[in-house]
Amino acid sequence: MTSPDHDLFATPEPPARRPDPAPTPAARVPRPAEDAGADRPEERPAGEHVEHDAGPTAPQAPVAPTTAPTAPPPHAAHRRRPVSLGAGRTALVVVLALVVGLLGGLLGGRITDRAGEDAPVSADLPVSAGVQDDGADDSRPAGSHAAIAAGVLPSVVSLEITRSGGGGSSGSGFVLREDGYILTNDHVVAPGAGGGGDVVVVLADGSEHDGEIVGRTSDYDLAVVKIDVDGLTPLVLGDSDDVVVGDAVLAVGAPLGLDSTVTAGIVSALHRPVQAGDQATTAFIDAIQTDAAINPGNSGGPLVDADGEVVGINSAIAQPPGATQATGSIGLGFAIPANQARTTAEQLIETGQATYPVIGVLLDTSYSGEGVQVSTEAQEGIPPVTPDGPADVAGVRAGDVILAIDDRPVSRSDELIVAIRARQPGDAVTLRVRSDGEEREVRVVLQERASE
Repeated sequence: MTSPDHDLFATPEPPARRPDPAPTPAARVPRPAEDAGADRPEERPAGEHVEHDAGPTAPQAPVAPTTAPTAPPPHAAHRRRPVSLGAGRTALVVVLALVVGLLGGLLGGRITDRAGEDAPVSADLPVSAGVQDDGADDSRPAGSHAAIAAGVLPSVVSLEITRSGGGGSSGSGFVLREDGYILTNDHVVAPGAGGGGDVVVVLADGSEHDGEIVGRTSDYDLAVVKIDVDGLTPLVLGDSDDVVVGDAVLAVGAPLGLDSTVTAGIVSALHRPVQAGDQATTAFIDAIQTDAAINPGNSGGPLVDADGEVVGINSAIAQPPGATQATGSIGLGFAIPANQARTTAEQLIETGQATYPVIGVLLDTSYSGEGVQVSTEAQEGIPPVTPDGPADVAGVRAGDVILAIDDRPVSRSDELIVAIRARQPGDAVTLRVRSDGEEREVRVVLQERASE
C-alpha cells in the first residue's frame, strides 16, 4: 500500500521525527538475518508493547554466516517507504562504484603479485619415477640386494645363551626345516667353563622360544637347535661347489646383538684353511672367504648367493697380528661351505652325532720344509701311523712327506686336515708322497671317526 500524500517518484523528504545522517557513497554491507528484520523501538507500530531487560543481554547462539540479506518481515513493509535517487545522484553513485572497482582490482593485483613473490619458486627438479606413477609396482628388482634380503630375513634368527655358571653370549642362525630346526655354530651354543646353559631363539617377528640342542660337533663347528614351533620358512642349502671367486653374496645375522643385519660383498677366495672355535675345541674348516662384513654375533648366520640360497655358514673373522680377540670386521670373513653343513646337519638331526673322515696319521707341526710331514715318533701314546688305518694300508710310513692331495698342493698341516675334512668317510683321495727322496702317488680310502 502507498499513502496519497506522497509522490512516489519524488526525492524523499527526510523524516520529520529526526534527521538522518547524509548517506555515504559506499556500498552497504548486508546485515545478518536477525538485523535486517529487527524492530527499532522508534519504528514499532503504535500500541506494540516492548519490554526492556535491565540486566545484561542474554548470550545468543552462534549464527551461520549468510551470503545474501534476508527479506524483512511483512509488517516492516507497511511502515518503510521506498527510496529512489535522482538522476544526478544515481550517476554519481555509478561513477564512484566504477572508481572503487578499478582501485580494488589494482590493489588485488598488487597483493597477488606480492603473494607470488613470497611463494616458493618451482625449480622444476626431476621427480622419482615412483612418485610420477602411483600405480607402479614399488617392489625391488629380482636379484637386487633388497629383494634377496626380503626373502632371507624372515628365516634368520638370533640366539641368546645364558650360562649356568654366569655370563652369556649371543649369535645367529637360520631355519633349516619348517618344524623348528635351526642351524648355527657349535661355538655359539657350546657349554662354557661354567657348564651348560639355556638357549633362547628369537625369531624374525621378535617372538622368543626356548631352544633344545639336538646335536653339535666341535670338529665342524656346527650345531642344530630345535624349537617347538611349526610353519617356519626354511632357507635352501645351495651347492657350495658351484661357488666361484667374485660371486656376489650377502651375510645376514645379528652382529653385536643387532638382529636382521644385512651386509653385502663377494666371494674373495675358496678353500681357505681356517681354525674356528676356541683352543679347546678347534674346528678345521675348508672355508669360503668373503669381504662381506662379519662381526661378533654373526656366527651361525647364513651367507647367501644371488638366488637367496645358503652357500655358507658365517663362522670366523680374521684379525690383525697381535689381536687377542675378535674386535670387528676387516673385510676377511670365513664361512663353512653349505655342502658340508648339509651333511653334518642331517647327521645331527638323525642321530644327534656327526662323523668326520680321517687318513690315520699324526702330523709334525714343527716341520718347516715343503709339504707336510708325518710324525716320526708317537705323540701321547698315539703312533705316527694308525695300524691298519687308511694311510697304513696305502703304504704311508712315519717320516713321509705329503706334498699334495688330489693334485692340490699343501704346505701346512691345517691345509691337509681341512682338505680331508671336506670329504666324506668312504671317499678315496690321491696323495702325492715323498719317501727317501722319491715321490709316488698312493690311493687312500678315508675312514670314519665319531665327532666328540
